[in-house]
Amino acid sequence: MYNIQKAVSRLEFAPKLKEIEVTDIQKGLGVFTPKPDKPVSFAALKEALKKAGYKLDAADVTVAGTLAKDAKGWSIVVPSGQHFLLTGSEVDQAVSGTDVGAQLDITGDWKTLRNGSSAYEIISPSRKGNPVVFVRARFAPVVGETRATAKPVKATAPIRVTSPGLTVYKGGAVTPRLYLIKQHLGDLDVNRQVFDLSVSYTPSPRLQLEIEAPFSRTSFDNKLTSGSGFGLGNITAWAKYRFFRKVKTYGDRQAAFRVGLETPTGKKTAPAQTQINVPDFVRQQLTPINGGLSPHFDLAFSQAGGRLIFGGNAEVIFRAERDGFRMGHEQRVSTDLEYVVPKDPLKPGGEIFLVLETTFVHRGTGHLNGQTVDGSRSTEYYLAPGLQYAARPRFVVEGSYQFPVLRNTGPLTLRTDRNLLLGVRYLF
Repeated sequence: MYNIQKAVSRLEFAPKLKEIEVTDIQKGLGVFTPKPDKPVSFAALKEALKKAGYKLDAADVTVAGTLAKDAKGWSIVVPSGQHFLLTGSEVDQAVSGTDVGAQLDITGDWKTLRNGSSAYEIISPSRKGNPVVFVRARFAPVVGETRATAKPVKATAPIRVTSPGLTVYKGGAVTPRLYLIKQHLGDLDVNRQVFDLSVSYTPSPRLQLEIEAPFSRTSFDNKLTSGSGFGLGNITAWAKYRFFRKVKTYGDRQAAFRVGLETPTGKKTAPAQTQINVPDFVRQQLTPINGGLSPHFDLAFSQAGGRLIFGGNAEVIFRAERDGFRMGHEQRVSTDLEYVVPKDPLKPGGEIFLVLETTFVHRGTGHLNGQTVDGSRSTEYYLAPGLQYAARPRFVVEGSYQFPVLRNTGPLTLRTDRNLLLGVRYLF
């Protein structure tokens, strides 16, 4: 819903973002009071929401102004000078007993007729049984209920699985994450602490740009010797294009294609043989990198309905050598299942997301000094239960614990025993 609020706030007649209230998250209802000196436009509101990925079903407006009449019929003229033409079967009842020039407040269905310079706003006063509301204290147009068919809290997304969503149109997200990873290979125990910082920006309703930078500390111990190292990992630049989205009441279906380029920026120096007596290919895995320049190609899909969200992605990674080392090319297939537990089903904020993610990874044969390395292939399958807490529409706290269900790894490949993720996400 933050995406809706931000889209509306960019309109010339809209108030500040914090003054745009979402009143019913299930029905997609929102309320805001426009600036009193600016003309309003239903068409502009609809277009702003469309660019943010939402469809405006209808809007009710309450206007306070002077009753007027011309060749087109009855209208309300507000202090900004804008005219609202009254239409529909309830007009006579709405103005009954009121003279031209009198002050009048009217609530009704709001629309824009025509385009460009000839466009004008119309109001169809409320029917019998839903009487006209007279709010004499208001002296400017007031948008009463703006109904947009959208329910998801936009700060949330899968934790480990690629989301086809684009966070915030003409805005973005900052996502710092900490990974605590335990690995082993025979008597060798490896512990990694990886701090990953990603910043994304969405310049259009279909495109999202992102930069991701990991920092890694690795410690190792094989019962005879031990050591540790710290360094920057490979920085990756991402571009995501959402080519499909269908929004309906209580549902959202979307798909996106993402490409990434992993750059050879990470620390490449491995521990020496004197520090840890293991094969060269194993020592190379104790660095923060898996190789050099590596393109990523990713296809993601998700569908939300009611309180359930399902999604998944398929990714391939083509790794290039760096100083003669690279892990094997990777193919990944992941799924995401979420259940939303709302604090208040009518308002955004305070939701808890129960998350279960799976990841299947196949890694091909690695290379060292231009030669293939026997025993470097692996096939793994992981489960990752997790929790997300949407403390505010713009701020989410998350955690996920990943563990292996299936591991078929070669004798020279580190085996991951657990991967604990702790992170936050902030939209701007």
